[in-house]
Amino acid sequence: MYTSLIRADQLAALTASTAQGHTVILDCRHDLTDTDAGTRAFAAGHLPGAQFVHLDQVLSAAKTGADGVFRGRHPLPDAEDFAASLRQLGVNADTQVVAVDAHGGMFAARLWWMLRWIGHAAVAVLDGGIPAWQAAGYALSTEQVSLAAGNIQVQPSLVTQVSVAQVVANLESAERIVIDARAPDRFRGENETMDPVGGHIPGAKNRFFKDNLQADGSFKPAAQLSQEWAQLISDPARAIMQCGSGVTACHNLLALEVAGLHGAALYPGSWSEWCADPARPVAL
Repeated sequence: MYTSLIRADQLAALTASTAQGHTVILDCRHDLTDTDAGTRAFAAGHLPGAQFVHLDQVLSAAKTGADGVFRGRHPLPDAEDFAASLRQLGVNADTQVVAVDAHGGMFAARLWWMLRWIGHAAVAVLDGGIPAWQAAGYALSTEQVSLAAGNIQVQPSLVTQVSVAQVVANLESAERIVIDARAPDRFRGENETMDPVGGHIPGAKNRFFKDNLQADGSFKPAAQLSQEWAQLISDPARAIMQCGSGVTACHNLLALEVAGLHGAALYPGSWSEWCADPARPVAL
């Protein structure tokens, strides 16, 4: 069972040796400024047997809840609804899921975290994504596949999350450290194009998610990640990961998992939810 990362050669061997449906590859490619880009890229070529998962349609819910409150740009869907989507994609309780993108795991990590959120441990991100697959000499396909409906159900969660109220309360107690995964300029309130307000949560520290990667888009070795993250947090169980909308924060959570640093929480609403209320303080 792969629970964090899987290499291209490992995935090729796994799909060659297992029955159809035991391993399910889910393509998460996306572009935050062009939401149809992932669909087009998938149609042009994807890993053989892969199925497409849209960030906005499967990995997120409506931005505004039934109570009229804005929950961020990519709020988590209802867990049961997410499990139902996975069943339609052929995911079973014993399926090895592999999340794939072409962005160093930027979007695949969100799927990885969400499967763990509903209690499914057998999920890994293809290290280096589609570029690594092709660099290893493996081909892409344009064939569309459809698997028989799966039976995955929501199980006790393997991860933790915090609400905006808990992050507000932490401003005073400072019991937990908040780590922001956005680019340094956005963290400083500069070049903000995604959200209406620039800046960051007071007291937060910045760890750009791309700093988890090597030049080829694969994750840094576990020992290196452990050393780098140790400079930011002493106890991952007292750390909160956030970003702009709860997507790239999952990349930092995956890096922590690879490094053997378990227990950090996700703030799903992240900066997009935080800055929507002018009563919440902003740091620059």
